[in-house]
Amino acid sequence: MLNWALALFVLALVFLFLSGRTRRDAGLPGGKVIYADTGAWQKVEKPLYDPVTQVAGKPDYLINHGKEFIPVEVKSGGTPDSPYDSHIFQLAAYCLLVEREYGKRPSYGIIHYEHRTFSVPYTKDLENALLDLLTEIRQDDRRRNVNRSHGQPARCRGCGFAYTCDQALGQS
Repeated sequence: MLNWALALFVLALVFLFLSGRTRRDAGLPGGKVIYADTGAWQKVEKPLYDPVTQVAGKPDYLINHGKEFIPVEVKSGGTPDSPYDSHIFQLAAYCLLVEREYGKRPSYGIIHYEHRTFSVPYTKDLENALLDLLTEIRQDDRRRNVNRSHGQPARCRGCGFAYTCDQALGQS
């Protein structure tokens, strides 16, 4: 009987170690995962939505850490020296959605790349920049012609509108 108890105890320690390592590898802070869009934890029924800004989105994870909700976005591919602006704005949108959905403003969010994790403070300046960007996007959406905003041929090749774009790069 003692051998079984010891074996179960050792097995529990192994599972505890593996779950902690999996959490660290995903860039997740301590706390309870209450939302996941990766399929690894649970099925997400609907995206978060804010009717005021008409923004919807699904963070990869939402962690309840104490009294705070922390959105986490996991990125594949290379690890940059600092987070890309587009990733910061995506995370800021998740912070805005979390505040509207749960009534509590996150103080930060997390962007996790393969080899590095960044904590991004959700400041009023970042929120205002996000709201300005949303206004600009809506204005551009009403325009007939919007100029390409980059010089990266790979982005053009992956764009769903490249076949109709007269500004596409590297097309042959």
